[in-house]
Amino acid sequence: IDGHEIYVGVSIGVALPEGDPNKPEWLLKSADIALYRAKQAGRGTTRFFESHMDTELQARKALEYDLRQALLKNELEVYYQPLIDVKSNEVVAVEALLRWHHPIRGLVAPGDFIQMAEETGLIVPIGEWVLNTACKQILEWPNLGVAVNLSPIQFKNRDIVETVKAVLVNTGLDPNRLELEI
Repeated sequence: IDGHEIYVGVSIGVALPEGDPNKPEWLLKSADIALYRAKQAGRGTTRFFESHMDTELQARKALEYDLRQALLKNELEVYYQPLIDVKSNEVVAVEALLRWHHPIRGLVAPGDFIQMAEETGLIVPIGEWVLNTACKQILEWPNLGVAVNLSPIQFKNRDIVETVKAVLVNTGLDPNRLELEI
């Protein structure tokens, strides 16, 4: 096109009528779910709809909803792992670790929700909450620094520098006591 080579890729989601063939909504929804799975598999692929795909998608949507609620309902917590100077054998800093205590599911492992938070953009407000919480907490431990993990999604966010500055100003934490990890 206009002297440029254009490469087009395709992913295909396929759904075949089951039971009542007069349900086009079901067919479109199922094909869309299969397409989503094809894209997840790395694009340029074809996936046929299988009933477990819908079950998995509904479970994922429920977990996403619960994660959004967790931020609003203060179900997230920050745990602190000590960082020890090997020469002096003293704690010199702590690493802030995000944990989620779901009222029904119990403790949800970070591996079960961090990627979803990144994919949905929830990692930005969650990450800001962790940063703010950790910076406030470290003020109670005057001789320690704090390491806070940033997701690559947060790091790419154009507001990250302003966010960190605002948290430092609002908490009064000396910037030398904060370490950001990616």
